[in-house]
Amino acid sequence: MSKENNYHHLAQKILELCGGKSNISSYTHCMTRLRITPYDESKADAQALRKLDGVLGVVEAETLQIILGTGVVNHVTAAFSKLVSAAEEGADVKEAAAKKKADINRKNATPFKLFLRKIASIFIPLIPALVASGLITGITKAIIQAGWLSADSQIAVILTVIGSGLFTYLGILVGINASKEFGGTPALGALAGILIINPEIAKISLFGEELLPGRGGLIGVLFAAIFIAYTEQFIRRFIPQSLDIIVTPTVSLLITGIVTYVVFMPLGGFISDAITSGLLSILDIGGIAAGFILGATFLPLVVTGLHQGLTPVHMELINSIGNDPLLPILAMGGAGQVGAAFAVFVKTKKTTLRKAIAGGLPSGLLGIGEPLIFGVTLPLGRPFLTACLGAGIGGAFQAYFQVATIAIGVSGLPLSFLVLPSQIILYIIGLFISYAAGFLLTYAFGYKDEMASQFD
Repeated sequence: MSKENNYHHLAQKILELCGGKSNISSYTHCMTRLRITPYDESKADAQALRKLDGVLGVVEAETLQIILGTGVVNHVTAAFSKLVSAAEEGADVKEAAAKKKADINRKNATPFKLFLRKIASIFIPLIPALVASGLITGITKAIIQAGWLSADSQIAVILTVIGSGLFTYLGILVGINASKEFGGTPALGALAGILIINPEIAKISLFGEELLPGRGGLIGVLFAAIFIAYTEQFIRRFIPQSLDIIVTPTVSLLITGIVTYVVFMPLGGFISDAITSGLLSILDIGGIAAGFILGATFLPLVVTGLHQGLTPVHMELINSIGNDPLLPILAMGGAGQVGAAFAVFVKTKKTTLRKAIAGGLPSGLLGIGEPLIFGVTLPLGRPFLTACLGAGIGGAFQAYFQVATIAIGVSGLPLSFLVLPSQIILYIIGLFISYAAGFLLTYAFGYKDEMASQFD
């Protein structure tokens, strides 16, 4: 069977075990996961999904998150999309209405949890762009720092422009995704982002103070984009359909613009400052202990899928102080996982388990930890805990030396290109400390072959 047929077969089995085409409300994917929202969660068989060949794990949350691994997830999602789309043409109005009602009821069941996941979902589609831009920016700075390229050379300027563009206009993309996620028009969300980053803001003076373009950062953009989405929905209820295209967006933008400059930019700026100063204080006061705790607790956050919600925090740190001391600490989570998985590989005599580890280790070294988490350490239990402890030790090292990145991207070895050039060696040392700690703790205390009955 060809690879394409394998992807199609896996997508078909996933669809069947999720209750069929009629039970799919929505779906999307990130770097490693196919995220499915079923109308009726009881019709989705998570246990059977976990047993499918090619599925590395399943997270049952507000969405059903099926771990497939990098590369594979893109192909399976494409096949899944074709299968679902083929059914949509035959759906009748009554069935669609019933599904919509069920979807609304499901969403309203846990509003706060859903809100947190919506925030994470805003940034998931941006990950490839963040990774690409971050790597180009980091590699360019490293080359310039090493003296291999002059900072004012045309090659350096071109690379800098290519890498920095996303971070200059990131607010627009965040605004588009935020508005769409909260039921608004994406183009109006883009305008909400522009309201925050527009250089012309510097000409505005309110309450005796001149406004600063970008003040409030992505926090302010989120406020403005979510507000314009709800404002648009509210206004549309009172506007005749014939005037909707003219009145609704115009009034929505006008109201949002005024509220943004009076409320959201100052409030976003206050929250951004609080986040930045709070985290820096924790790292300054807590030092090694803070680094250990942050590093050790990141893997459980990855399991829930909520770690993407930290993206605005990382971006605010970079916007406020020019670098991010949090990301190198959290990146140790993946490193501890790699060390733990390698220890299991060395100790186990089970061929199936060794094969699973060998398939996940390359991704783990490159900063994608889900294949090892859901395919190896989490099912085994204790190795997941020793991986967390190994991550904590590496996190303590990164915190002690105050290692920081200049952009955000995937962790693991590729993150070394994003670390401040003078700290690259320190970051790599910390990375290998986490590898070693995860390996030694797991080898000594974390694994026996009796734990791996599911791999027989």
